[in-house]
Amino acid sequence: MKALIAMSGGVDSAVAAYLMKEQYECAGCTMRLRDVLCQDMEAGVLSDIEDARSVAQTIGIPFYVFDFREHFQKHVIQSFVESYKEGLTPNPCIECNHYVKFGAFYEEGRKRGFDVIATGHYARIEKEGDLYLLKKGRDLLKDQSYVLYTLTQDQLAHTQFPLGDLDKTEVRRIAEEKGFVNAHRRDSQDICFVPDHDYARIIEEQTGRRSEPGDFVDESGNVLGKHKGIIHYTVGQHRGLGLPTDIPLYVKQIDAKDNRIVLCENNRLFSNDVRAKSFNWISGTPEKNGKRGTAKIRYRHKEQPCTIYTEEDGTVLVRFDESQRAATPGQSCVVYDGDGVLGGGIIL
Repeated sequence: MKALIAMSGGVDSAVAAYLMKEQYECAGCTMRLRDVLCQDMEAGVLSDIEDARSVAQTIGIPFYVFDFREHFQKHVIQSFVESYKEGLTPNPCIECNHYVKFGAFYEEGRKRGFDVIATGHYARIEKEGDLYLLKKGRDLLKDQSYVLYTLTQDQLAHTQFPLGDLDKTEVRRIAEEKGFVNAHRRDSQDICFVPDHDYARIIEEQTGRRSEPGDFVDESGNVLGKHKGIIHYTVGQHRGLGLPTDIPLYVKQIDAKDNRIVLCENNRLFSNDVRAKSFNWISGTPEKNGKRGTAKIRYRHKEQPCTIYTEEDGTVLVRFDESQRAATPGQSCVVYDGDGVLGGGIIL
């Protein structure tokens, strides 16, 4: 059995490759995803590739670099830009998993005769009857099942997550014992193509246009002041509004059509109901009269009890037992049954 390992240059994928080699004939691969925008970024990209290559040599497996820059630009960066222009707040890591890691990379691996691909995600795959289930990683602090909800049954059948039963401490211990060059490398906390957190700059560079200022308004439409462009804001935001008001105000809605941002008091951000579109059900659609479960409305959100309803048009209504703050259009709502992912979709 042959396995192709996605190696980012980080410690997680390095240990994943080592563990896979114990069971499979393996090859490692780094995906070249982006053009360099500055000298520091170029150094980072080259360092990622060389660290991955070093680990592959250490454990004795072939190593490749796949150039997916055009694919990444189209399906991740451009999607990110268009979403912000529409007043949404996307999660590009989910798009990258969907279109690149389990899209282009997965297809390339299958085309080259590999039986499975493997990544360093903290998640688990289990088979129950004829169905493959996506489950949380044992290390709940590192669990990445939220960003994997787009996986299909075919992809789950041909994917391995070797770190699913490990915690981060154990992963680093293995890397140290094997002498991997990246054993102590820090985990990345950034979106890879926005390393300085300046989303607006990237969007303006991609579009070649400056963001257009518009009105801050209250829920009745009264003008409260001027904003510097909708791409600078997200639902729930308070800092950086620059408005001298007697009470704290927060972003409730981003109206891209009229270039307005609606503000409200904090208590107006809470709601029990969240609707989501483009829902991917991993192991079957639940009954229409409602299924009990838990759900998250952002990656770092703590799961909350809810009832899940499927609607006639394919959208999903998640009704939380307790109201949740700032469900943000463009982010993902992911629903769980215990430690298993039922599915997920984009918040409307």
